[in-house]
Amino acid sequence: MYQVIARKYRPQTFQDVVNQEHVKTTLENAIAQKRIAHGYIFSGQRGTGKTTVARILARCLNCIDGPTASPCGVCASCREITSGGTVDVIEIDAASNRGINEMRELRENVRYQPARDRYKVFIIDEAHQITNEAFNALLKTIEEPPEWAVFVLCTTEAHKIPATIASRCQHFSFRSVDFGDLMARMAWICQQEGIEADSEALAVLAQAGEGSVRDSLSALDQAIACCGSRLEASEVRALLGAFSLESLEKVSAALGQGNAQRMLEVVDELERNGHNLQHFSRELARYFRNLLVARIAAGDSLARLVAASPAQREKLTQIAGGFSEEDLTRYLQLSLDLFKDLQFSLQPRFHLELGLVKLVQAGRLMPLEQALAELTGGSASGAARPAERPPAPTFTPLAAPPRRTGPSPFELDQAKKAQTSQTQQPAGSGSRGATPPATPPSGGDARARLHAHLNEQGHTHLADAVENARVAVSGSELQVTAPKSYTLYFNDRVFAEAVREVFGRALNVKVIAGDPGTPEKAPLATPANAREDEATSRALNNPEVQRFREIFGGEVRKVRNLKE
Repeated sequence: MYQVIARKYRPQTFQDVVNQEHVKTTLENAIAQKRIAHGYIFSGQRGTGKTTVARILARCLNCIDGPTASPCGVCASCREITSGGTVDVIEIDAASNRGINEMRELRENVRYQPARDRYKVFIIDEAHQITNEAFNALLKTIEEPPEWAVFVLCTTEAHKIPATIASRCQHFSFRSVDFGDLMARMAWICQQEGIEADSEALAVLAQAGEGSVRDSLSALDQAIACCGSRLEASEVRALLGAFSLESLEKVSAALGQGNAQRMLEVVDELERNGHNLQHFSRELARYFRNLLVARIAAGDSLARLVAASPAQREKLTQIAGGFSEEDLTRYLQLSLDLFKDLQFSLQPRFHLELGLVKLVQAGRLMPLEQALAELTGGSASGAARPAERPPAPTFTPLAAPPRRTGPSPFELDQAKKAQTSQTQQPAGSGSRGATPPATPPSGGDARARLHAHLNEQGHTHLADAVENARVAVSGSELQVTAPKSYTLYFNDRVFAEAVREVFGRALNVKVIAGDPGTPEKAPLATPANAREDEATSRALNNPEVQRFREIFGGEVRKVRNLKE
């Protein structure tokens, strides 16, 4: 029966494990010094060798020559651990055995000595999925296990392991595998399998794995099944849905030319060929990141920082030379924002088109130094753009708005505040030599001024209503006596504004339906003395009182000073 490459070439010794030197060295020294811990936590991303190292550790501890850092691989214990048939190395999938009952069963199993081997090794995979109750049931066992028990907890999410468990174990963090080491491992496997593969095809497979050996080997197995004994980069890309450097280079070429139309054509080509637009936006962000790194770094640093073949790194360096660091940084930020927007977009094509056009517009931005230099007539050094900028669009200025007649709202508000402060100022507290407030106009004069003001403002219907009415001022109240057919005119907001502008303060307008030729009614309340008159005036001119009366209406019949 066929066995997949990831299982067929699974490492059997520490020397076969790719990378993870810090883990291998520590475990080898611990075995050599007989300082074997009773609990280990192996954490890291998928496919980096956590379970593989746990099995190798079990072989090292139970080998007939052991404990040894180099197991023989031929004894019964080594062979059974490799095949998974030994009773003294128990592998538990915590994803399906995560409850308290399973942990109680494991705790009972720990009490019995190994059937044949030296140690009883419990490898718990996906340990972060164990429930808190199950961890609590296992807590005392992991803290003080019998001398023949060793626990290895493998997880991809170490932060989900309770601190009470982590404090009782030694923690090893597995790192993602370097791009070069991953390519070398796949090249060796292809040689063993008799497969011809160029570096470009291996680079595509290594990029698909994103630092995971198992993912890369699974992609290699898939590519061999598709392409046969010869792997070519173009066929591998088509199989994995990856984008070549040439397809991504179309975007940078359009940016260099400032061609927004070319960006729309790129999106249309992706749509017609059935590509995943979200995947393209992710690859575009990675492409701009690699260009930025190629623009900044060089030599060995570039080879370590950019996961690409030597030919691709050389091409990236050449393309990055046509842009500044500022431009590439801006492009990378915009492409990351675009990828985030596409995760929740109901119209991914529209978002992608908009994002690519934004990249073109961002490339037309002028550095601040260059803009200042052009304003002063000079030139800024190092501010030249990689591509010629299109001429700035011209705009026809809009017609000036009509000139406002009368006081502005700000002036009205200032007059209202000044009137309020004068009214609220206690008697005798004013500054020496202050000008007393102007005497309000009398009834006939008030009507004439209101009539003239309304005519000037073009409110002829209100002016006609004032002409056929009698106006009287009493304190903070304006009484208007008019025929019933004119009473609705004086409830207009425009009339209240006209009263405020004529008298310099807001007055409470009281409309009385009647014959303007009859004597006017007496004011609402006549103060008994000057002190009451001052209190009434101060209360009625309070902004909060005026606001309340504007909203709810009504009349103020009496004002009482609570301080007296």
